[in-house]
Amino acid sequence: MTTVTDGQPNAEDGPVGCGTPTALVRPPGATGVAGAPEPGAPAVDDPLPPGGPDHPGRLRSTVPADPSWAPAVRRLVTEHLAGLRLPADQCDSAVLATDELFANAVRHASTGPRDTVTLTVEWNARGLRVTVADRSPVLPRLRTADPAAESGRGLSIVAALADDWGMAPPEPDRPGKRVWFTLRRRGGTP
Repeated sequence: MTTVTDGQPNAEDGPVGCGTPTALVRPPGATGVAGAPEPGAPAVDDPLPPGGPDHPGRLRSTVPADPSWAPAVRRLVTEHLAGLRLPADQCDSAVLATDELFANAVRHASTGPRDTVTLTVEWNARGLRVTVADRSPVLPRLRTADPAAESGRGLSIVAALADDWGMAPPEPDRPGKRVWFTLRRRGGTP
């Protein structure tokens, strides 16, 4: 179960590592964030526990398509991966690649103030698969960013960190697309 609390903004700029689970912190003023839950409502869907009987190692969460939610997404993924006992470098890679896909979905695919992004993390015998779904049908493009550009490297970062990545159509009866990456299982425990 993920702990959701009101709190201060996350000061970290990247993954916190998978060794110690942390609480999920709702962005400050979350009730004022477009698409954020009403006061008293959970900030994210309740994730399935890593050892759950139906979906071991699976987490699914829907959050507002708002950049202020990036620290909460990083913490949610970090906490979930801590229960899976991935090697530290794979955990860091997974959190960073997820952060990049979330940022891309928010920046390039969000079409309105009530848009959401759905994150799915799955751990199985082959490894880890992370999928980020949004409502836009526009597919992302891998491009070469100008060295002086402040953005444009998200998919290149994902490609460098992941063993594989790609795009898939949305789930049945849903608009948009899904962008995913995988990390092959190595080390750690099943």
